[in-house]
Amino acid sequence: MLAVHAHPDDESITMGGTLADRVSAGDRVVLVTATLGEEGEVIGDELQGLVAGAADQLGGYRYTELRAACAALGVVDHRMLGGLGAHRDSGMVGTPSADHPRAFVRCRRGGPGHAAAVAELVEVLRDVRPDVLLTYDADGGYGHPDHLAAHEVAVAAAAQAGVPRVLAVVKPVAPYRIALTALEVPAGYLTAGDGDLGFFVEDELVGVAVPVTDGGARARSAALAAHATQVDVLGADAFALSNRFAQPLLGREYFRVLSGPPVTDRTDLYAGL
Repeated sequence: MLAVHAHPDDESITMGGTLADRVSAGDRVVLVTATLGEEGEVIGDELQGLVAGAADQLGGYRYTELRAACAALGVVDHRMLGGLGAHRDSGMVGTPSADHPRAFVRCRRGGPGHAAAVAELVEVLRDVRPDVLLTYDADGGYGHPDHLAAHEVAVAAAAQAGVPRVLAVVKPVAPYRIALTALEVPAGYLTAGDGDLGFFVEDELVGVAVPVTDGGARARSAALAAHATQVDVLGADAFALSNRFAQPLLGREYFRVLSGPPVTDRTDLYAGL
């Protein structure tokens, strides 16, 4: 199994339970991260000086957080796309950081860096030869330019390398609304509505709903805690980012099949291969 993500913390937030459980099951799990998250915000006051507008040292710090998160998940094969520093966090839509010559948004389909980024990932895929590749849907989950680029690079590279199945992590409407309704929001945090947590998909688009074991849930929480500049862990079933919206951690992680044969067991990413 190989997962492609845009920034440190994305792997733990979107599919940390799945990655941890597949490692525990004996699978080879490889994580590819495109950028160091240099343009991220920072939770708390102590490390504010690391941000891009100050010392611009956040990327290196987040790399250490990412390594700790990988250790929590059990992932021992982690690679930076193109090598450390090859691609830079583009920041949010419309920000000047997108004009940086290494901004990963330049690797979107049709962009000047797309072919090179695809070739970098194809090289990894031909080395690893995964049965499944996990990434984002075409909307990137919440529209971040780097998530869109990661999707487009991953899909193109998987097609070139002949990956048997590609899946996108998604948030189906029904289970997330139920979880949001049941979530007890701690004091000091905000109650999220549908529009606060990215894009939801209709339930019928979900191809696989992977159960997260108790061990996988603990590993996911530990990995999230490792990303301390980005994530507040709010107990066993919730977390918040710097916007302080409490988000639920569900007992399943959901995926849409982008390519490959039909799934024959809706709880198994490999079923039908």
